[in-house]
Amino acid sequence: MSDKLDALLERLKAQQRTLTLAMAQHDGMPAGSDLRQVAELENVIAAVEAVAGEEADREQRSG
Repeated sequence: MSDKLDALLERLKAQQRTLTLAMAQHDGMPAGSDLRQVAELENVIAAVEAVAGEEADREQRSG
């Protein structure tokens, strides 16, 4: 399961990076919808990292 969580984490981070770099290309403030999407990705990334950490701890205790 950790491989799948790691893969998901990498996809989420890549999408967040892509959006952030795209926003940086434009002068002025980014659209609110773009900012919300980056923020939502940040929340999901944190959640996936937390679950991955829990899974690693669980595997370590049972292994």
